[in-house]
Amino acid sequence: MNSTFDPRRHGDDSSATSPTVAENTPLLRSESSSVTARDASPTGERSPLDPLEQPLGWKRATCIVFSMWVLIFLQASNMSGMTTTQSTIAADLDAYESAMWFTSAYMISLSSVSPLAGRLAMIFSPATMILLSSAFFTLGALATAVAPSFAVFIFGRVLLGIGSGGIMTLCMILVIQLTSKKRRGLWIGLTNAGFTLGVSAGAVVFGALLPVLGWRLLFGAQAPMAALAGVGVSLSMPASTRHDDGKNRTTLQKLAGLDYAGAASLTVTIVLFLYGLSGTIQPLPIALSLVTLAVFLAVESRANDPVIPLLVLKSRGVLLSCFAQLGFMAARWTVLFYAPVFALAVRGLSPAVAGSVLIPTNAGFALGGLIVGALHIRRAGSFWFPSLASLALFTVALLALALVSNAAASAAVYVSFVFLNGLCTGAALNYTLAHLLHLSSPDVHFIVTGLLSTFRGFAGSFGTAIGGGVFTRTLRETLTEGFRRLDGGAGLDKAREKLITVLIGSPAVVWKEGVLSAAERHVAVSGYERALEVLYKSAAAMCVIVVLMQAGAGWAAPAGLAEDDDEFEEAIAEGDRAMEA
Repeated sequence: MNSTFDPRRHGDDSSATSPTVAENTPLLRSESSSVTARDASPTGERSPLDPLEQPLGWKRATCIVFSMWVLIFLQASNMSGMTTTQSTIAADLDAYESAMWFTSAYMISLSSVSPLAGRLAMIFSPATMILLSSAFFTLGALATAVAPSFAVFIFGRVLLGIGSGGIMTLCMILVIQLTSKKRRGLWIGLTNAGFTLGVSAGAVVFGALLPVLGWRLLFGAQAPMAALAGVGVSLSMPASTRHDDGKNRTTLQKLAGLDYAGAASLTVTIVLFLYGLSGTIQPLPIALSLVTLAVFLAVESRANDPVIPLLVLKSRGVLLSCFAQLGFMAARWTVLFYAPVFALAVRGLSPAVAGSVLIPTNAGFALGGLIVGALHIRRAGSFWFPSLASLALFTVALLALALVSNAAASAAVYVSFVFLNGLCTGAALNYTLAHLLHLSSPDVHFIVTGLLSTFRGFAGSFGTAIGGGVFTRTLRETLTEGFRRLDGGAGLDKAREKLITVLIGSPAVVWKEGVLSAAERHVAVSGYERALEVLYKSAAAMCVIVVLMQAGAGWAAPAGLAEDDDEFEEAIAEGDRAMEA
């Protein structure tokens, strides 16, 4: 591609005549950075996409990184940690049949907030939004800790999801805002490593601390951690990032200018759609979500400051990338959520040990992201083929998991394939995000990042709702048929039906001493093996469609932007040569 690179348009630290400036900003922008004043607009107004005007020293950088990792860990651990605490919470709240909502409520609220967080970060600054997100997370942790009933517990999970949705989007926005393009891939990999550490360690930590602290204190202890981390990020951000959106408006004026109709219709659309997919598929909420989606599009077409500009929604590359991300991460969530279930129900491991099955897959996740971020994604540009290759390998690993998720398979073989699945996931996430930024205008990178986070949030709901539906239906059918044969072909009595309900809601019961006979345990283990096989094969089939969608996103940047990448690479190369000299 032949082009000219405009550093002012891309928000880089460099100028067209001084490429070495970008090379003096390793990783986070540091005190050695020389940043000139922006003239992005005739009025001199500063955009949130502009580079920092105030140096970011190592103390600020350390505090931001550490605090954000704490928030990312807490957010991610609340996804996987529920797999090892679900049985105890369901028993205490007498909510066996509704246990799936422990995760679904969290993921639905997380998905609903993500697109709004990206848009609001352009108005109120990422620092303010991080503080607000951590406040919601803190309140949610406290509500779940003291919940006397199922309804209050779910309310707390919703608040946790709202806070987590902001955290998930804003951590990527901070990477875009605070890092140079050359090292952005590495920091995306580090961010994803923090996320996967939370997912991996969450199930282990929750399972290990559950018998020591109890689930209430386990949630309550997260409140002060989230609050301190949020304050740490907000206070460490330079004053130049706490912008006033360039229009010198008061907080009330900013609030008055928000697109409330668009935000409300988008939120209702997401909630209705995901609610309709949770558990048993409900056509009415899904149909209503299509109606509210039409309302949202109509509102956005007339809004002065829309939540998601229609130009973004009309972009083939952006939409296909987001839908591909949805299917890809939904398939990934089947591994994250059901690998511990496999260890509990099929292998008979304790909750603490069962959670450790996520360590190899998330170690692969972190390693894959860091490798491609440090060694390959060192430029702005197209990563079309690497995205397809990593997604294809991910699909192969899923199909292999379908064949080895049983008691007869070697533990070493199973661990190898979950590691490979994670390795491909980490690489694919980095490649697809870098490619999406290439396909979109820098002016909407915050919005596109929020939209991508929304679809990733959808993915969690799809993986636990649709995937959970496939798993639960297969498990119920297999258990029903197995117990019917065990009882001589007669119909199931109420005791058997109750046992099936308990086995579905609490996989730890399969190997609980004195609950099942040897014959009943064999039926239960066989049921879980069959359900896992069907689940992973279905996910692999969906990923074939994912690869096709990612391919359809294309490799060329929008007209007028395609030329930027070559000039940027030339500037980087000149900077490298200057430093070597």
